[in-house]
Amino acid sequence: MDYILHHFDISPFAEKVRLAFGLKGLAWHSVEIPVVMPKPDLTALTGGYRKTPVLQIGADIYCDTQRIASELERRHPARPLFPQGSKGLCLALASWSDAAFFRPGAGLSMGTNTDLPEAILKDRSAFFSFLDFASLPGDLPHLYAQFSAQLQLLETMLTDGRDYLLGAEPSWADILGYFPVWMCRGNIRNGDNLLSGFPHIGAWEQRVAALGHGDRRELDAGAALAIAREQRSTAEILVMEEAMPGLAAGMEVAVTPEDYGAVPVAGELVRLTHEDIAVRRTDPRAGEVVVHFPRSGYRVEKTA
Repeated sequence: MDYILHHFDISPFAEKVRLAFGLKGLAWHSVEIPVVMPKPDLTALTGGYRKTPVLQIGADIYCDTQRIASELERRHPARPLFPQGSKGLCLALASWSDAAFFRPGAGLSMGTNTDLPEAILKDRSAFFSFLDFASLPGDLPHLYAQFSAQLQLLETMLTDGRDYLLGAEPSWADILGYFPVWMCRGNIRNGDNLLSGFPHIGAWEQRVAALGHGDRRELDAGAALAIAREQRSTAEILVMEEAMPGLAAGMEVAVTPEDYGAVPVAGELVRLTHEDIAVRRTDPRAGEVVVHFPRSGYRVEKTA
């Protein structure tokens, strides 16, 4: 199977999946997408979903890093992301890392860099609905305090000398804790100084970074679209009524993120469980694809 990651190198969320490839020792193809909208090759695959990254496996398109992590684990269980039955704990930690940890870091990334290109500022001001860009300069002390509080929480997790957050083995939990630190190093002005007061994080950070990114190979976006057109989805149809009463396989629905970047993706319902959602859709350039999402954090609504 070929793993194709649609991403850009400075994306903190894409760094999660790159490290997952490294932990598992996987080969993968890299398709570079634009940092700002429009992203026509990406949205041809996703039906409008614009967040980074997106994982393509043939004609199956996986959105959201939590869904991507679960799929990589299912297809390639060696060198696990969720060792010793830790999947539930690891996925639950995403609510911490993706919100309480990432969001103040994103605010600092936007607010401490006064020379950001106008195109990025305009795009992110529309995308990051959790930030008020007009009041951002005055909010910086608060954002520093909130981000530092999460750094202290991470430091506390490591004070007993453990190598990784769950013990002796690296896991998805480490990747969740690491990616805001990685963002701090690269995107927040004076980020190195901010991190210097957390010695346990520094040593752990080096161990996580050493996981690497696996075997990366470049791929053209046009070639990725051709792969989607030429292959068929392997998704198993499963719609559980208890996951959301009133919906059935084949219904036309829209799936929308509940946090930010809330662009609905319309299609024919293929999967709806307590863990995942998937819709089938057709695009002139991508052909027939199935787009997958995690259940948590996404709204599903009938459209017809």
